[in-house]
Amino acid sequence: MSAEEQELTKTEDADSSSIKVTGSTKNMSQEDRKMLKSIFLRSFNIFTIYGGGAKAGASGFMWAILPALNRFYPDKEEHRKALVRHSSWYNITSNVGPICMGIVAAMERENAKQPDFDTESIDAVKASLMGPMSGIGDAIFWGVLRVIAASLAVSLCLGTGSILGPIVFLLVYNIPSILCRWYLTVVGYSIGSSFITKIYNSGLMGILTKLAATLGLLMIGAMTASFASFHTILSIPLQEGDPVMIQTYLDTIFKGLVPLLYTFGCLKLLRKNVNINVVIIGTMVIGLALGLLGIC
Repeated sequence: MSAEEQELTKTEDADSSSIKVTGSTKNMSQEDRKMLKSIFLRSFNIFTIYGGGAKAGASGFMWAILPALNRFYPDKEEHRKALVRHSSWYNITSNVGPICMGIVAAMERENAKQPDFDTESIDAVKASLMGPMSGIGDAIFWGVLRVIAASLAVSLCLGTGSILGPIVFLLVYNIPSILCRWYLTVVGYSIGSSFITKIYNSGLMGILTKLAATLGLLMIGAMTASFASFHTILSIPLQEGDPVMIQTYLDTIFKGLVPLLYTFGCLKLLRKNVNINVVIIGTMVIGLALGLLGIC
């Protein structure tokens, strides 16, 4: 057994309750610290490779979590399965996304330890974190911190044109962001290492998987309802009175009925192994045709 495997086994056998949920890696092994540092640094360019609406930041997430996968899966086939598992859609505000990476790294570690570990729980937990963490991250970093940083920078630049303006903006925005990334990376891994082990030993993993999957579906459903919209300008003219707007009756029957039906139609095509690019291009063509015809 190699020195790294011995260190990993020693750490895995330690009592998970002794792991303190802090932003410090003082009580962690050298391999844990090295892995978390690498994940933290890779999290900065997670969205430099964007897979569009179909995958979003999936490629970047795989790149960020790769140090954990390389460490826990020396077997090539298991490593390949882990990469495929994380090729699904991913999108969390990058400032707070490292908490998801830390938790996923801890769950992948548990999966490497337990032969009967339910890998669906990893996808479920990851999906369930997207909505809540993005809501928090957008509100704090995009809605508050960025505005404060810009206000300070503008006040310094107005009139004098001081070079301190952009410098202050970068410092005020990025220092809290960098600290938050590191803290959440460590906290996510610490929480995962202790929490996942406890619920697995207690037999609650199945319940957690179901709850996380349900929450994840709710988040994805809410995003679908927000992004997919349909509004037709078609109307039925009347000899007397105003014309009857078809959209009004559609909203009365079921608000968002057309986007919902279209989403189910796309889902059915995907389940029939229709290429996702065909679905995306087809959607663009249909939208363009409806617009040119004046239907919506």
